[in-house]
Amino acid sequence: MKQKSFTIAITGASGVQYGIRLLQCLLQAKQRVYLLISDPAKVVIATETQFKLPSDSSAIAQFFCREFSVNESLLSVFNKNQWMAPVASGSNPTDAMIICPCSTGTLSAISVGSSRSLIERAADVMLKEGRKLILVPREAPYSSIHLENMLKLSKLGVSIIPASPAFYHRPETITQLIDTIVARILDHLAIPHNLVQRWGE
Repeated sequence: MKQKSFTIAITGASGVQYGIRLLQCLLQAKQRVYLLISDPAKVVIATETQFKLPSDSSAIAQFFCREFSVNESLLSVFNKNQWMAPVASGSNPTDAMIICPCSTGTLSAISVGSSRSLIERAADVMLKEGRKLILVPREAPYSSIHLENMLKLSKLGVSIIPASPAFYHRPETITQLIDTIVARILDHLAIPHNLVQRWGE
C-alpha cells in the first residue's frame, strides 16, 4: 500500500479514545501522521485514559511510537502555536485531516474560518485546498447551532462522522465499540483494515 500522510487532531471533547485508536491504526499501517493535540484534549486524555503524556511535542511523538511499536519517523507532533508546521500551509498538503473527537467549539471555529490555533488553521487549509476533512463530533444533545455548523461544513464537502458506535456486531468490549467508528474513518481514508465485521457478512 502506498504511504500517505494524514493529520490527526484531538480536541477537548469526551471520546479521545477514538482519536488515539485511529492514530494507532494509521501508524501500524505505516502511514505518515502529523498529530495535533489541543490543551483541553490533554486534560481529557489524562481523565479518560491511562496515558500520561509528556509536555514536550517530540516526547509525545516518542511516547506514542513506543506505545504502538512503530518507527519514530512516521509521527510528528506539533503544538498549537507551531505555525511553521507543514499542516499550516497549502503548499505542503496532507492527503486528509481527521479531527477526532471534534469539540463543538472547534466545529464552530472551523465553520467561520477563525484559524486561531494550528488545528483550526490546518482545517482551514484543507477546506481552501479542496482536500478531505473529516470531523468526528462527540456531544449530546446537539443544539441548533451545532447542527447548523455541521450542515454548513457538510455543504463544503466535509465528512461528518458522529461518534455513534454500532451494535449489530454485538460488541463485548469498549475497544470493539471504538473500532466501529475508527473503521468508518479508515474506510473514508481508503486504508484497509479488519477492525469490525461488515454488514451482511
